[in-house]
Amino acid sequence: MHRLLLLALVLFVPLSQAQPPSIIIDTDAGSDDILAIAFLLSHPSVHVDAITIANGLAHVDAGARNLTRLVELSGRTNLPVFAGRPTPLKGSAEFPREWRKTSDDLPGVALPPSSRPPARETAADYLIEYLKDQKHRVRILALGPLTNLAEALEREPSVAGSIQEIVIMGGAIQVPGNLGDGGLFQTNNKTAEWNIFVDPYAARIVFHSRIPILLVPLDATNKVPIDLAFLRDFQAHAMSPLGRMAAQVLETDRESIVGHYFYAWDPLAAVALLHPEVVKSSRLHIDILQDAPEEGRTVQTPDSPNAEVAMDADAARFRKIFLQAFSDR
Repeated sequence: MHRLLLLALVLFVPLSQAQPPSIIIDTDAGSDDILAIAFLLSHPSVHVDAITIANGLAHVDAGARNLTRLVELSGRTNLPVFAGRPTPLKGSAEFPREWRKTSDDLPGVALPPSSRPPARETAADYLIEYLKDQKHRVRILALGPLTNLAEALEREPSVAGSIQEIVIMGGAIQVPGNLGDGGLFQTNNKTAEWNIFVDPYAARIVFHSRIPILLVPLDATNKVPIDLAFLRDFQAHAMSPLGRMAAQVLETDRESIVGHYFYAWDPLAAVALLHPEVVKSSRLHIDILQDAPEEGRTVQTPDSPNAEVAMDADAARFRKIFLQAFSDR
């Protein structure tokens, strides 16, 4: 009798409990994106369905090529990569050209040639087709401008029902924005963060979608600086193939690390996806300002909450979890 009862319980476990949701990574293929994605690909138990490339730090075609090479290094050669649209949904904002060229070329980073080219299908087409047909919901890690997700939602609003959660790295709530970091971009906008600034219209669509959101803004990432001590520790202990590549990525950012303006932006979001305890969040309503001089600002309003917003982070726990992923494999 007990065995029959146990069998019945097993058979009637909801699919969402029996099988963890799959993950789609939406990325603009910058250096911190590559660190974040390498962290996830270092976990054999983490199932990534696809990688979609947003227009941001890298140009979409270059970013797609680089990510297929990263996938090759990880051994997940069946993981598809889809390039998104090359411009924002509205406007013409973009990252500084110098940063974009570095993200396109990845100087100093050794990645193998890919055995598969990026998919011909566009990112938004893939998202619509895939999410309309889901038998279980997915989680999305969004590491760049939200153009691909917004385009899919705008064209086919029903796909929102297939998304269990979006973890977004972006925005600044109670801290200044980062458009002036490095001194390459001159602007009067002191409140926006780059990922949201590049396509604020897309960000507004996503935040108005009613999809559960965990936002990891600068408020949290500012608590996790990447310093020289971390760089040295990582280089000494990250011995897996993905770890050695990630150490090269960090080395290429040495100037920013020495200058004290390199933080665990996307890596913190990736760690929070698997270990939400690494951040401390509050339920807030976030809207996205559209007009200068504060276009792209993520502003807290008194309306009903539409996001969990990470306002703090445990830097020591992050460093331990992040380094461990590359040390054991």
